[in-house]
Amino acid sequence: MFVLSALVLLTSCRKEELERIESPPENTLVPNSNVANLMKFTALNDGSNDNILDYANCFNIQLPVTVTVNGQELVINNDSDLNIVEIIFEESDTDVDTIFFSYPITITLTDFTEVIINDYSELSNYASNCNGENIIDDDIECLDFIYPIGASVFNTNNELINTVSLQNDYELYEFIENIDSNDIVAIAFPISMVLFDGTQITVNNLMELESTINTFSDSCDEDDDYDYNDDDCNGCTTNQLEDILINCSNWIVDKLERNGDDFDDTYNGYVFNFLSDGTITSVYNSNNYYGTWSTEGSGNEITVIIDIPTLPLCNNNWGLHEIQDSSGETKVDLRVGDDDRLRYESTCN
Repeated sequence: MFVLSALVLLTSCRKEELERIESPPENTLVPNSNVANLMKFTALNDGSNDNILDYANCFNIQLPVTVTVNGQELVINNDSDLNIVEIIFEESDTDVDTIFFSYPITITLTDFTEVIINDYSELSNYASNCNGENIIDDDIECLDFIYPIGASVFNTNNELINTVSLQNDYELYEFIENIDSNDIVAIAFPISMVLFDGTQITVNNLMELESTINTFSDSCDEDDDYDYNDDDCNGCTTNQLEDILINCSNWIVDKLERNGDDFDDTYNGYVFNFLSDGTITSVYNSNNYYGTWSTEGSGNEITVIIDIPTLPLCNNNWGLHEIQDSSGETKVDLRVGDDDRLRYESTCN
């Protein structure tokens, strides 16, 4: 009701105002202006959210879709179901992951154009036209508009043509794309935006809006890559990790690689315990091994420093890759680059 009331008020006084101004007022959107383009780029369809399916940043696949993942057929109904694909991919570290679609499928391009795809060759052709991993593109993903957004359109005779309430990115994108050069478009401020971290910002005019988008457009990792599991610890904290390592006991080494070589069996039978005083103990055949451990950082930048002098393959400044909790077991996956990996497993849950 507020937006509609504001638009009615704006409409009632707009004619007189336009008759006496020579340049657009601060809430009037000029076609092809910098702020208009920034709004359009913010509203573009993000094609990177389903890269685990299509390895393509410039489109996404309309859901639901039926896929066969490593031989298992499933229906992806929403974005949350993409986690099922990841779980299947992570079941084994030695197999070749495969995914096949039940065609036809429909893809949505960045400009919201819908295309029916009938086979893999067509899908591959569209994917080949996308920018590669982490290459800058027009799509602004670090902040989003909060809808609805109200707008009024006047002609050059100061006559109200239309009043609209835009409900989503598609409607905003289409609205900006179809503004005629002779139209005068008034945006109903204030409007709100939400940043990648959930922070909400209120903007009161186009100047503030342009400044806000410019300020935050590059403030996050847009995740335009194909590494589907590189963000598994977005919500991880050192406190969470420490609680798990300390409160779960009798950890074993489930996976160990150093410099690309497999050492999975090297510490078979060794049992590890992480203590709250920063020490770590390991027992094997009544032999005791002692060292230290500590954590630092947050999210996907948590480091676990392990130093057990007599067990050198365990020692590194490890990056926390993932914490896996499933029925009957907990796994803490530590990695450095692509060649070093240490995964601890405990029957504690």
